[in-house]
Amino acid sequence: MRSSSYRALRGALSGSPRRTIRATLVLAVTAGLATAVPVAATQATAAASTSTTAAVTSAATTVDADSGIAAKPYMGWSSWSMQSSKYPGLNPNGDYSYLTETNVLKQTDALATTLKKYGYDYVNIDAGWWMDNNWKTGYDQYGRQTPDPVRFPNGMKSVADHIHSKGLKAGIYLPVGLEKGGYGDGKVPIWNAPGCTTADAVYPDLRTTNGWDSAYKLNFDNPCAQKYIDSQAQMFADWGYDFLKLDGVGPGSFKSGDNYNNVADVAAWHKAIAATGRPIHLELSWSLDIGHAADWKKYSNGWRIDTDVECYCNTLVTWENSVNDRWNDAPAWSHKAGPGGWNDLDAIDVGNGAMDGLTNAERQSYMTLWAINKSPLFTGDDLTKLDSYGLSLLTNQEVIAVDQNNSPVARPVTPMGDAQVWGTKNSDGSYTVALFNLGNSSASVTANWASFAFTGAASVRDLWNHQDLGTYKNKITATLPAHGSRLFTVKPGGAPLATTGYEAESANNTLTGNASVATCDSCSGGKKVGNLYLDSKLQFNDITVKKDGIYTVNVAYVSGDPRSVTVYSNSGNGTSLRFPSTGDWGTVDTVSVQLALKAGSNTITFDSGWDYSPDIDRIDVPKSA
Repeated sequence: MRSSSYRALRGALSGSPRRTIRATLVLAVTAGLATAVPVAATQATAAASTSTTAAVTSAATTVDADSGIAAKPYMGWSSWSMQSSKYPGLNPNGDYSYLTETNVLKQTDALATTLKKYGYDYVNIDAGWWMDNNWKTGYDQYGRQTPDPVRFPNGMKSVADHIHSKGLKAGIYLPVGLEKGGYGDGKVPIWNAPGCTTADAVYPDLRTTNGWDSAYKLNFDNPCAQKYIDSQAQMFADWGYDFLKLDGVGPGSFKSGDNYNNVADVAAWHKAIAATGRPIHLELSWSLDIGHAADWKKYSNGWRIDTDVECYCNTLVTWENSVNDRWNDAPAWSHKAGPGGWNDLDAIDVGNGAMDGLTNAERQSYMTLWAINKSPLFTGDDLTKLDSYGLSLLTNQEVIAVDQNNSPVARPVTPMGDAQVWGTKNSDGSYTVALFNLGNSSASVTANWASFAFTGAASVRDLWNHQDLGTYKNKITATLPAHGSRLFTVKPGGAPLATTGYEAESANNTLTGNASVATCDSCSGGKKVGNLYLDSKLQFNDITVKKDGIYTVNVAYVSGDPRSVTVYSNSGNGTSLRFPSTGDWGTVDTVSVQLALKAGSNTITFDSGWDYSPDIDRIDVPKSA
């Protein structure tokens, strides 16, 4: 039976917008249910430290990819998708009850025999390992989470040992902050920190933090706060864990304000992990604030960019809730990832067919987007029941190579909409090109080579079907089912695209309304045209081509969020196009638009209408259609 506080919370959340309801709902209720449960110490108390703890942020250093951690996006399995689902039979003892030692070991063995050889090597235990089925939490005498004896009767070290025996790596989970149940009466001593208690580690007013306010905010002005994090990190290291998911981290997780700024916590974890001497991958969750991307990259190995992918329904996920959100949200983060730290799009639940809740076309598109974004590839599926199609998706080595190679993260090269083309240039001069139909019916999608700044013939390989498709001139078109995709490697055989560049700030252009020239360090010529809002326009004049035709015009722009602008040539009516975010207001990216131009002189206009539009740096117009 659930407690009345649990039922009340579930009722309160049931009418909330989906994106504000965090996956690990269990943690939100720990304030009402948590009690400290003293158990035997997991480590012997070490000698007292005589040095004063330095400030957290000054001691931490940038995460080093040379350590081998996150040199490439990690791959593996996580327990959360099945824990959170209401699919029949998954959670027979109540919500989230799937998480048990027996189930983790079963999935470990299946991972070792089925997916390990393809690079999947992490087994990650998510929220609930220190909670019983009524969500009563357990802590040791130092205020640290301790495994529930029913869920994990042999303890967490035993589980890690089994995972390691299979040649795999073990992952574990915590919410950020000092959980209310671990605080006790404030007199709970902190391990290896003589004189420090839990009251010393947090603010006197017991302000709360994390995405569910389930913990007290640590006060790093007091060295006891770092000591508490050190004690948790050492416990995990002694248990043999290789990965920690730190959840509810802000800024982000749909919370704002100083209480929810956990940059200092993340820095403290980075420092504490280093002090253990054990390499531990630190992954941050969930829906992190992109404004702090530099902090996440400095102190961690990965960061969730969005809300949970799980639907909390009778399947693991659904297309609308919230797989398809990633096409809108991923572009902003494309420049933030690289060796040492990656953008985490969340679990890839594509292996179980009906339990996944997706069509086959959606399953392929899901995996395609994750791969071209170089997201960690970790599945939440039941690895003992993978269907043949799901297994073919998860084990396609050419697609996995896209995720794991050293090319940049892909971006859209067309505006946002039902038909999208994404791509990136590889180190060998080829391009990874993905076509997506996000619409609800079959449609044709075209990738023009001009979008990638080359023209002529190119050889094309279909990565999903392991087929060389031959040579295509200037473009490739595919008819895709609803929510379908194709993934290609394209090797140019022609020439670089010859274009004429036109700067937005040129005195030859016409600016109306609020449109104005502004300085832009990253823009060509050092300037751009911005303030395109409330019926403002930027009109490029004297765009000259030799013959009539449809031209692929590449538009360099800056936009800290996705914004729409109507683009048209000459006296046309134009089309409102939504440009993906470039991540901030100092980064330039490019999308291509198709425009009809006539022989001779033309105009190309960017019209904000009554919306707010991106800033425009320049356009590049092909010399021939």
